[in-house]
Amino acid sequence: MALINVSNLTFAYEGSCDPVFENVSLQLDTDWKLGFTGRNGRGKTTFLHLLMGKYEYSGTISTSVSFDYFPFPVAEPDAPALEVAESIVPHAGTWRIMREMNLLGVSGDALYRPFSTLSGGEQTKVLLAALFLKEDHVLLIDEPTNHLDTAVRQAVSNHLRGKKGFILVSHDRAFLDHCIDRIMVINRTNIEVH
Repeated sequence: MALINVSNLTFAYEGSCDPVFENVSLQLDTDWKLGFTGRNGRGKTTFLHLLMGKYEYSGTISTSVSFDYFPFPVAEPDAPALEVAESIVPHAGTWRIMREMNLLGVSGDALYRPFSTLSGGEQTKVLLAALFLKEDHVLLIDEPTNHLDTAVRQAVSNHLRGKKGFILVSHDRAFLDHCIDRIMVINRTNIEVH
């Protein structure tokens, strides 16, 4: 267990008069299965990027853990889907990646097609297979159910239910309720944890 300490976090996009966050302070346990909700445009993804150090801000964010952000960037979209997954989790082993893809319903032929030619749902499943093999990092998961049918949403929810150490952004409340143990709500300029 480690902590993420946020103290007096204030952030506004350059050129904006209104802050996204103003003097936000909170403490998060990295073992939590934490859902993150709020209206569109309130700053959920921005908060995840602040945790990763992508933006300048005032205040402090301190932790001893590393983060992985989903969806992963794909450096070579024309590479076969299996190679894309292997580049994200190079030490996982091909057989483990193939097993995860199979559990998510990725067809065998899709493994060898260029990632860029897969449907949005297939691309999401390939990236989720890599996500599920990530270890030793806190996972920052941003809207993982986009492009997924009900059965795959359930499989993703079941998998996350067995993991710990993630912050999950989703507007799908039923999905969240099935796999989280705490909820973080973003309001106008602050964040509350329940």
